[in-house]
Amino acid sequence: MNKPLVGAFLAALLLGAGAAPVAAAAPAPQTQEAAPKADPAAKAVTFAGTVALSNCSGSVVRSPDAAPTDPALVLSNGHCMESGFPGPGEVVVDQPSSRTFTLLNASGSGVGTLKASKIAYGTMTDTDLSLYELTSTYQQIEDSYGIRALELETAHPTAGTAITVASGYWKRTYSCDIDGFVHQLKEGRWTWKDSVRYTPECQTIGGTSGSPVIDDATGKVVAVNNTGNESGQECTDNNPCEVDENGEVTVREGINYAQQTYNMVPCIGAGSTIDLTREGCALPKP
Repeated sequence: MNKPLVGAFLAALLLGAGAAPVAAAAPAPQTQEAAPKADPAAKAVTFAGTVALSNCSGSVVRSPDAAPTDPALVLSNGHCMESGFPGPGEVVVDQPSSRTFTLLNASGSGVGTLKASKIAYGTMTDTDLSLYELTSTYQQIEDSYGIRALELETAHPTAGTAITVASGYWKRTYSCDIDGFVHQLKEGRWTWKDSVRYTPECQTIGGTSGSPVIDDATGKVVAVNNTGNESGQECTDNNPCEVDENGEVTVREGINYAQQTYNMVPCIGAGSTIDLTREGCALPKP
């Protein structure tokens, strides 16, 4: 994982300690049609709507059907939850939480504090995500701070898409493209499916966990940043490996990854309720 950071004294810590690297394989062929280049008129990605957690990054997100009066949701990683890393097969639903988040404006300045009422959903099985329900509605946040939630994309992203990883923790962005998709990404005890692999330019670090991955052309969230292979080890903590449909393992030292978010949109019902029984919802269930 892009490890969550604990306390200010770790603010300069990057990922892990060096170990003897193994040779990284060449990038896998892209199997999906390349996306069109971003519209030159598209607005530049900013920090507006991102949040800083005590140990990670995140963002205020909304589904396309969300009502202004719905409680707002904050997206981050499952491994960023204050309750600790959920084990393989563990799914957290409707767990009370009073966690706070610093809301950022376009320039990355903190403009207010948002508070959770619960962890609506969290897991590290098949994906690595958490959704916090806030005590504020989308309309209240917009009225108070002039900031709109980031919209979740509803379709599978495409290889070649220009993206920006926006870290509220570091107030730093990383720009690159989607290099491709990973059948299974294994790290220690956890396995994630259909993960996004970045091109090498996105050198995300500890504290960027939970950052929204934003399509530069649309401004919509297509994934949530979560991990990278830091020292070339195979399938160990902080050194995920790729496993293809035939079971072949590939290690890509220095390459970073994210988990797609389009697949959680069908699980968000009226009032920001996470309903795992809704049609099209394929998130792991407790």
